[in-house]
Amino acid sequence: MNDTFEIVNLHARIEEREILRGVALTIRKGEVHAIMGPNGSGKSTLANTIMGNPKYEVTGGQILLKGENIVGMSPDERARKGLFLAFQYPCEVPGVRTANFLKLACNARAGKELDTMDFYDKLQEKMKILDIEEKFVRRYLNEGFSGGEKKRNEILQMMMLEPEFAVLDETDSGLDIDALKIVCEGVNKLRGPDIGILIITHYERMLRYIIPDYIHILVDGCLVKSGGPELAAHLEQHGYDWITKDK
Repeated sequence: MNDTFEIVNLHARIEEREILRGVALTIRKGEVHAIMGPNGSGKSTLANTIMGNPKYEVTGGQILLKGENIVGMSPDERARKGLFLAFQYPCEVPGVRTANFLKLACNARAGKELDTMDFYDKLQEKMKILDIEEKFVRRYLNEGFSGGEKKRNEILQMMMLEPEFAVLDETDSGLDIDALKIVCEGVNKLRGPDIGILIITHYERMLRYIIPDYIHILVDGCLVKSGGPELAAHLEQHGYDWITKDK
């Protein structure tokens, strides 16, 4: 059985501007990869292209989920097949309660109506891990949430949906240290042989709590360097100048 998520020579643009210029990456279940890079390097474009945001046009290459090319599939089709994206800026959905949204999403992922009691038992279990109070899921989805609450809600969704591959797009953005620790604990609880994770981040601090197996550097839409966890500490100390000079 093919348990890989592969990005093969991926090119993508928004309007007439090419942003991704031949990205290639393979993630296997059980692995955690991180992509770092300076502002404007294409990190969020990569996340949005992976998930099928229609603003981004794939002009070349493939995105293979367990061997199947998902380019051309809608975001909901990709999600049902086991792909998940935690947004950098989660949107607010007035009038839709968080618990109801999660129930509908889990039903769609499972392809059937889930037992309500089983769903809420699981929801309570995951909420405890993320230090989320009961009233949280009775609120409208992300409406009036702080930045930290929105990010916890993204990780709660991921824990409930149990995707096979997850992309975390700058999940650490806007989090104080306490919220960051809780979010990272949730990701680490989910980490294991049944999921592959791609973390997209500017900074080393998230990678102090979630130790990746591999780190890749994205510059000008290309992956220019890969290494182990020690690469993050080197970037924290020296920045990106040494990479852009060598590129």
